[in-house]
Amino acid sequence: MTNAIETKNLTKVYKNFTAVNSLNLEIPENTIFGMLGPNGAGKTTTIKMLTCLIQPTSGQATVGGYDVQKNPDEVRRLLGMVPQQVSLYKDLTVMENSQLCADYYGINPNERDSRIEDLMELVDIKYARDKRISQLSGGQKQKASLVASLVHRPEILFLDEPTIGLDPTTKRTLWDLIRELNDNGHTIILCSHDMHEVDMLCDNVGIINTGNLVAYDTPQGLKDSLLESNKKAISDTLSQISSESDVTTSTKEDVENLS
Repeated sequence: MTNAIETKNLTKVYKNFTAVNSLNLEIPENTIFGMLGPNGAGKTTTIKMLTCLIQPTSGQATVGGYDVQKNPDEVRRLLGMVPQQVSLYKDLTVMENSQLCADYYGINPNERDSRIEDLMELVDIKYARDKRISQLSGGQKQKASLVASLVHRPEILFLDEPTIGLDPTTKRTLWDLIRELNDNGHTIILCSHDMHEVDMLCDNVGIINTGNLVAYDTPQGLKDSLLESNKKAISDTLSQISSESDVTTSTKEDVENLS
């Protein structure tokens, strides 16, 4: 299977602080990859390097076969990004925000609006096409962000805490949408504090703490076949994640099972 993303000894150092330390990852195409880690673990720094927002100090990363340092424009064309904090223009409508994104990527005006309408139907936000972002609920804002991020048909989609703060019903609706996007051929990188969410959605999971990759496996593999030498480090990391988020019963059980 071809990898959508590969990193080799990817490192980012700020003065005397190492944010990401020699990270080695392989994320196959058309999979959902979960990135777990507490605040300050290095997740955001890793994403910024992979999306060409910051330069690595050393090491390499390729996205869709393109080097993030040598071919940043090609990498950006392949990517869609839904940040944790909605970055759409609050005084513009869902449609207007999506049109701006389409124009930025040079989408043909003759197909722009029909493409946006199709995406709105896919994520079930068409009823709010003419509402300003400031008028939307949290779940509606996330759906609007998805439309804007998908308008240029990216191969790889980064989702940063996409369901944080949402009610359980809306959260599960977004889970179904993430699965559907993956079924449609998108590779998805999911950053989350919610271990149950990662367990439900992801094909593979990477646990990052203090800039290091603590573990990489399938969700079930992390539960079933951890090496004794890694168990404590992983358990400590998961406990730290739990303390920073709304801990569900399943999350508590996952931590206890690793102890």
